[in-house]
Amino acid sequence: MSAHRRRVLLFAGTGLVTLLVLLTVSLTTGTMPIPAGTALRALVGLGDSGDVLVVQEFRAPRTFAAIVAGAGLGAAGCVLQRLFRNPLASPDVMGVTGGASLGAVSLLATGAAQTLIPLGALGGGLLAALLLGVFNWGSGLAVTRLVLTGLAVQAALAAAVNLMIVRFPAELAGSALQWTTGSVYGRTWTEVWGGASAMTAALAVALVMNRRLAVLDLGDDSAGALGLNTSRARLQLLLLAVVLASLAAALAGPVTFVALAVPHIVRFLTGPPTAVTLALAALTGAVLLLASDLVVQHLLPVEGLPVGAVTATLGAPWLLVLMLRQSSPVNVKRNS
Repeated sequence: MSAHRRRVLLFAGTGLVTLLVLLTVSLTTGTMPIPAGTALRALVGLGDSGDVLVVQEFRAPRTFAAIVAGAGLGAAGCVLQRLFRNPLASPDVMGVTGGASLGAVSLLATGAAQTLIPLGALGGGLLAALLLGVFNWGSGLAVTRLVLTGLAVQAALAAAVNLMIVRFPAELAGSALQWTTGSVYGRTWTEVWGGASAMTAALAVALVMNRRLAVLDLGDDSAGALGLNTSRARLQLLLLAVVLASLAAALAGPVTFVALAVPHIVRFLTGPPTAVTLALAALTGAVLLLASDLVVQHLLPVEGLPVGAVTATLGAPWLLVLMLRQSSPVNVKRNS
């Protein structure tokens, strides 16, 4: 067995064990501590009715929402960074988070039921993708123009969201602001099952399309010589990444940092991308978002803080370091 394969297997095994440990901690800790065995029985509806209520109705939906959303963000970040060959690419850069926020806040403004808010987020993310396609179709979806257009779309959508929040009545402004920060609090099983089903289908498509991503890794000229329509493949992969990120935003809001950091973590610990890189990115994203939510719930003194506040705090210095590395003389010379 090669050293690279051993690293991949070790990383996957460690990630799965970590996820199971975090899952257990999430189900057992809180205002009312529950032993691990009791919590796992309560998860399937066995045991004391009080334990079943706490685990099934409050802790488990939040836990699984974080896992599903984290997996989608990790996979979306992996696709975008490989697609654009840019370590700074993420759903934030492409305007997906701005679109998700606009969709959700627009529904909040109309007084729609809380269960419809995730659908608004999904629609807003897809709207961002539509805008990207419209503004870039004539250019053949050139990478540089896509990134610049994505930044412009993100800025415009974020400005629209801020304007709406400022003009909201006071009772709506608080909930809108919390949602746009990113949170898995108050998720229901209906939302979790719907999001998990859609996310599973999207991840399956991503694994099937991984071969096109690998061909694009060779460069447009080589990919074209192998018979791949690079513009069409890039558009398909971009839409796939948008769907993954939008589904995550529908569950957790526009959580930052996860999609940006996960590809770097996977690449640093496992090396160059392989056929299992997307699966490892999804696993790492689930671990990272669930761990961040546990930090919010149990380690910070501020009650009710959304998980997006923690990930944004981590993401700011991470992004600064990445930008400094990209602008260093060594990297500038390598990319020139």
